[in-house]
Amino acid sequence: MFPTDLLAGARRLARQWQAPLRRLVVAAGMVMLCGLGMFDSAVAADPAPANDGAQVLQSFEKTAPAPEAADPGDQTRRWVMFFLGAPLLILMLITGGLGIAMGVYGKPVYLAHMVCAGLSITLAIVHAIVGIVWFRPF
Repeated sequence: MFPTDLLAGARRLARQWQAPLRRLVVAAGMVMLCGLGMFDSAVAADPAPANDGAQVLQSFEKTAPAPEAADPGDQTRRWVMFFLGAPLLILMLITGGLGIAMGVYGKPVYLAHMVCAGLSITLAIVHAIVGIVWFRPF
């Protein structure tokens, strides 16, 4: 008798949600049709430019500019960032390991965890400042 009660409840729930679901599907369909209509009218408004084969071939005949010479100062900056980032990564892993050892296994490593966390944060701030000053995107 339990499966029949479950089916009856499912049918009742389906009937209750049938009308709102239909309204939702119809509304979504109308929004999609309006959006497609606006997209279609925007695309149809701009005529396609004539494709001239000679212009296309001329664009391939142009030579690419020679690459710029590598800046030795930029390479030094990248090495400095690497030498700041590698210890930062190692300190972060040690800090996480000490935190897990302290929290999960109950080891008394609070002081070492806090020292490594302080060094990690300090190195992270220095790494971020140097990166913004040397490699700013603006």
